Amino acid sequence: MRYFAYLEFDGTAYCGWQIQPGEPSVQQCIEDALFTFLREKVAVTGAGRTDAGVHASQMVAHFDLDEARDCDWLKSKLNGILPADIAVRRIVRVRPDAHARFDAVRRTYRYYVSMEKSAFSKRYCWYLPNRPDFELMNQAAAILLDTVDFTSFSKLHTQTKTNNCRVDRACWSELDDGRWVFEISADRFLRNMVRAVVGTLMKVGRHQMSVEEFQDVVDSHDRCKAGDSAPANGLFLTAVEYPDNIFTE
Repeated sequence: MRYFAYLEFDGTAYCGWQIQPGEPSVQQCIEDALFTFLREKVAVTGAGRTDAGVHASQMVAHFDLDEARDCDWLKSKLNGILPADIAVRRIVRVRPDAHARFDAVRRTYRYYVSMEKSAFSKRYCWYLPNRPDFELMNQAAAILLDTVDFTSFSKLHTQTKTNNCRVDRACWSELDDGRWVFEISADRFLRNMVRAVVGTLMKVGRHQMSVEEFQDVVDSHDRCKAGDSAPANGLFLTAVEYPDNIFTE
């Protein structure tokens, strides 16, 4: 029996989603929690990787059990064992061949910045002492909607077969509390892609790079020509979407 678990986590204390030797990971925490009450090793597969320090208000992962279990019972057991910075929002039954990573049709990330320093939001927001030019950044972000090859914003030396992505939303907007958020949605994301995009857009917003030069960076397919990656703490995975036909209930 295959299940999808919808999770949220504060990534501050973790090396990221994926298990790393000698480092705390979200994936390892969930597998350990399942073992604690099921007394069997259960492999958990996530919808994708997140970098160290990156958060998720919605991550999806799948796992298999030999016999059917009540979804609410599984959720309750997991939440009773998992640390306070990881929570299961719901668990649903899916088709035996459903895959949390490969069946996802759309993912959305949000990156938060603020021009007001706060002792309480520093783990979840990039503090900017000076306001960047968000209008100019949106002009540059619009270029991403017509981009296919995102090599310029990909971590180097990965095993990815292609760096092609289809971005259908990329926009900065102001929130009611004065923060700004960059929301980007695509069919898939490369490793470090969102943080690299935000870091490069910030060069545009600081008038260190023109919109035309941003286009040149995209066209160069050269990560070295893009800006530094934005800090991990402002980034959230906020949605992973699937076709309806993979769900059984």
